[in-house]
Amino acid sequence: MGSFSIWHWLIVLVIIVLIFGTKKLTNVGKDLGGAVKGFKEGMKENDKPAEAQQPPAQVAGGQTIEGEVKEKTKS
Repeated sequence: MGSFSIWHWLIVLVIIVLIFGTKKLTNVGKDLGGAVKGFKEGMKENDKPAEAQQPPAQVAGGQTIEGEVKEKTKS
């Protein structure tokens, strides 16, 4: 019992390649890499200060208008 040797892992890898094929494994690798990249970018966005994430205030007639839309109405 205990740990697996390198030969065990190589046999498992060969069986996986035979079952799924290299194209499907390549696609899975690309998808996984894209997910990790997106996660890292999302974490970088969270590290920015809160002031930098807020949209600029609207100016109308020389006055600053700040607000939040609660509900969209039909016109």
